[in-house]
Amino acid sequence: MEEIIKEIRELFEKEVGLPVSRVEKLPQSGSDRIYFRVHSNDNTFIATYGRNTKENSTFIYFSKHFRASGCPVPEILAVNASNTIYLQEDFGDISLLNKLDELGYTEEVFRLFQQSLKQLAHLQIKGDQNLDYQYCITSKEFGKQAILSDLLYFKYYFLDTLQIPYDKEKLLEEFDALATFLTNTDYKFFMFRDFQSRNIMIKDDQVHYIDFQGGMKGALQYDVASMLWQARAELPEEWKNRLLNFYIDCAEEQLGTPINRPRFISQYNGYVLIRLLQVLGAYGFRGLFERKAHFLTSIPLALNNLKSFLTNQGAGIEVPEFGRLLNIITGDEVVNRFRPAQANEQTPLVVHINSFSYKNGIPPDISGNGGGFVFDCRGLLNPGRFEEYKKLTGRDKSVQDFLEQRTKMADFLNSIFTIVDISVEDYIKRGFSDLQVSFGCTGGQHRSVFAADSLARHLKNKFKVKIKLSHVVQDAKNWINT
Repeated sequence: MEEIIKEIRELFEKEVGLPVSRVEKLPQSGSDRIYFRVHSNDNTFIATYGRNTKENSTFIYFSKHFRASGCPVPEILAVNASNTIYLQEDFGDISLLNKLDELGYTEEVFRLFQQSLKQLAHLQIKGDQNLDYQYCITSKEFGKQAILSDLLYFKYYFLDTLQIPYDKEKLLEEFDALATFLTNTDYKFFMFRDFQSRNIMIKDDQVHYIDFQGGMKGALQYDVASMLWQARAELPEEWKNRLLNFYIDCAEEQLGTPINRPRFISQYNGYVLIRLLQVLGAYGFRGLFERKAHFLTSIPLALNNLKSFLTNQGAGIEVPEFGRLLNIITGDEVVNRFRPAQANEQTPLVVHINSFSYKNGIPPDISGNGGGFVFDCRGLLNPGRFEEYKKLTGRDKSVQDFLEQRTKMADFLNSIFTIVDISVEDYIKRGFSDLQVSFGCTGGQHRSVFAADSLARHLKNKFKVKIKLSHVVQDAKNWINT
């Protein structure tokens, strides 16, 4: 990480010609790319590091092409010689999803969704002109094979994990029929592939797009389906219908010709289904196979979203065996498998989380149970060895950046979350009252404080459980100082 940050500094100062005051690592997304924010004077820029050079080349080419077509995408400022780092315009941290969370289903947010769809139609249709699809990461077109791949991805990484009996031959026949139906679409232009509100940034009340390197030639309906049926957004049915018709108006304006709306909407519904299943496949892979907690907790949302679609819409084609399975997986029995136990006011469990210094010994278990967990943070590089962090704690931003950027703290914590979650869920169900988790490091100041705070936040968000957080060394210092 140190070498990457150093190279980012050198590339920026050489190509942009401005001094760098700070480079901070941004939170990791679902991909393997690593993002940094570069601070220079009063401005900020984004640096991306990725070892997949073909993917990097695709994003850079698409960005330059779409920007020349008048689309709201970032300007590429510089690329290093090995094509592993590129610098781009910074659109800030506020996404359309953030706006929705902050303001709710207001007219202001609705107008931002409209603006997003209007710009989408422009990017898809005008951006398609003279676009070289040779740069696509995988296939050049989202055709029948790509649709089948998404269906099989869902089958292998989600459906098969549930071990529900089904007619395999019949299901594959219906997959083929659905893929054929969706391939015969009237309108194929650039397809963003992951068009959703978290990839739409809001700056100065204008929308901007990021994360479109997975794009290819495809049906206009796919991207609209991705946005309007994003599980996390939970858009009202009335919004979905109004926004879909608004988008068709915008597409007609870009095309300069009327669209057959009944046929367009029929295939749109099929692409909604494909998109929802692709998301479930991704959650299954990331959550069930890679054991990433965030994706596991997202599965119930995705299943409820699918259930809503099946209740109000349809795939546009008869697929009885597939339909039977979809009804099973959206039933309460399956959904509850992925829904973690949630504490309420009557739940007796309190999780006691401590940070401490090994110099003073492990905190006693005041419940008298003598159980719980103790995790040693001393295998991680100590910020306290560096002069600029000696007087700070794990609650200071610069120390947090250090731990996230220069140590394996994220991997360390993910492993702990997996272990502790098992006990917390079991204790909630069985009515236990106490669980203690302690994090120790050399001085009880940096690593253990950060880890304890992180676990407390994770458990509170996931299980709504009561937390009693104690930073043994820091609390003692604060008491003495007062």
